[in-house]
Amino acid sequence: MGDVAVGARSGHDGEDHRGRSVEAADPASDSAVNAENDPVAGGGGPPADEPPGTGGEGSGDSAPKAKKPRSFWKELPILIGIALVLALLIKTFLVQAFSIPSASMENTLKIGDRVLVDKLTPWFGSEPERGEVIVFHDPDDWLAGENTADPNAFQTFLSWIGLMPSAEEKDLIKRVIGVGGDTVSCKGTGPLTVNGKALNEPYVYPGNTPCSQDDQGGQFSVKVPKGYVWVMGDHRQNSRDSRYNQSDVNHGMVPVDQVVGRAIVKAWPLSRWGTLPVPDTFDQTGLSDQSAASAALTVAPQGLAFAGAVPVVLWRRRRTQESATR
Repeated sequence: MGDVAVGARSGHDGEDHRGRSVEAADPASDSAVNAENDPVAGGGGPPADEPPGTGGEGSGDSAPKAKKPRSFWKELPILIGIALVLALLIKTFLVQAFSIPSASMENTLKIGDRVLVDKLTPWFGSEPERGEVIVFHDPDDWLAGENTADPNAFQTFLSWIGLMPSAEEKDLIKRVIGVGGDTVSCKGTGPLTVNGKALNEPYVYPGNTPCSQDDQGGQFSVKVPKGYVWVMGDHRQNSRDSRYNQSDVNHGMVPVDQVVGRAIVKAWPLSRWGTLPVPDTFDQTGLSDQSAASAALTVAPQGLAFAGAVPVVLWRRRRTQESATR
């Protein structure tokens, strides 16, 4: 009986009838293998919870994780930094704000008005022309004895980068009456003449006369040398301009290389916003039109700075998002 029991077992997991060793068949394993290889049973592919093989990559490889873009608040310091740099560049090379400290240009400009000055065209060799309102550095102590502002450190910084009107009060603003080669004359109460032609000056302060009857410089006839301009305030009886500085080193003239630029627009207060065009009266002396570049610069430096900074930051964010999706 013992031999019978052994012989019965050998047909399953011992030896077959030819004496070869065999293993017992596992029904579960056979089922799994058949299903895996049988297309009808849903086989022929990877398990449902695994992605198809990529042919060469290990099964442990995975797609790179997307890089999360920076939040707006993390980008804000970059935006501010770019804006400050652009504001400084704009203030240095394009346009700068100045405040009006005196009444010498009334009513064209009043105390407290803020003007934007084109600094671009002088870089390309453009010189002041008749009728333009210009800002220039004090040629030779014209402001001696005048009160000047004493800005704090913060105001000085903002003025330096052009985000507020310049606090530097050693600059003056007047209207160009004569340029190199012109002869400018005043007799009696006027009219003022340039190269023998009388000017109709509607911009002169109401109640003032074009010429001043005094022996301090109100009566004159001068020839402007090349490289200089003759300037006068619109408030003729309240302006210490070229007329009253004829005893200085430049004989009352302003060197062209001391001109900061042309005032092109009144930017503040908003109720007085407006451009500062050349009056028609100067057309008779061959005055050319203002340059297109000068006329186009009619926005504040901080607005230009932020307008220029925003596209840069948006471009950075887009590049970050593109890198995250790769």
